Amino acid sequence: MIQHCGMFGGYEIVLIIVAILLLFGGKKIPELARGLGKGVKEFKDAAEDSNLKQDLKDIASEVGDLKESVDKVNPKKALDDLKQPFKAGKKK
Repeated sequence: MIQHCGMFGGYEIVLIIVAILLLFGGKKIPELARGLGKGVKEFKDAAEDSNLKQDLKDIASEVGDLKESVDKVNPKKALDDLKQPFKAGKKK
């Protein structure tokens, strides 16, 4: 029969469980499972934090772009820009 690499059958899983029981004993397994669970949770939190940092950078970039757009449309600044050539002409 052709078997798929990387897939465990029922006998392999039972053999692994028996080996773990023999190596660590029944009392140690819940502690190992808790430690594994905490490690997985910390990994997920770290992955979410990295996404959060990227999201914050994206938001900051969008806010900067929005500020530039508002500055272009700002009527006060537009009037100041229009007055600028006249002010330069008067000083000469």
